[in-house]
Amino acid sequence: MASEKIQPKKNVKAKKKKKLASPNGIAHIHSTVNNTIITFTDEQGNTISWASSGTVGYKGSKKSTPYSAGQATIAAAKTATDLGLKSVKVKVNGTGQGKETAIRSLTVAGLDISELEDVTPLPHNGCKPPKKPR
Repeated sequence: MASEKIQPKKNVKAKKKKKLASPNGIAHIHSTVNNTIITFTDEQGNTISWASSGTVGYKGSKKSTPYSAGQATIAAAKTATDLGLKSVKVKVNGTGQGKETAIRSLTVAGLDISELEDVTPLPHNGCKPPKKPR
């Protein structure tokens, strides 16, 4: 019994990615001080593909650069266009450096931008100030 080795299954099949029902989608660009995350979704909000500056291969302070944001956008857009995405509405969130470069990289990747919207939350009145010391 101890001499028998358990062999792994060899007939494991990878999931095939389906083509999209419509060529329209939404590109969510979340740009923070330290990283930029790009997510492509269909019109219902289901994720098609995503990438960030970290998944492209950058580490540390290089993740926050505009160049790495552009590379992440091109990487995510390539997988999305392979699935059939052609035009996107862009929703930008955050105050990081990479958001403008990410928007420009969408057209470089071959996607048409139909709408551009900034969805960064803005405080109406801000936080309550701390109590004064006694």
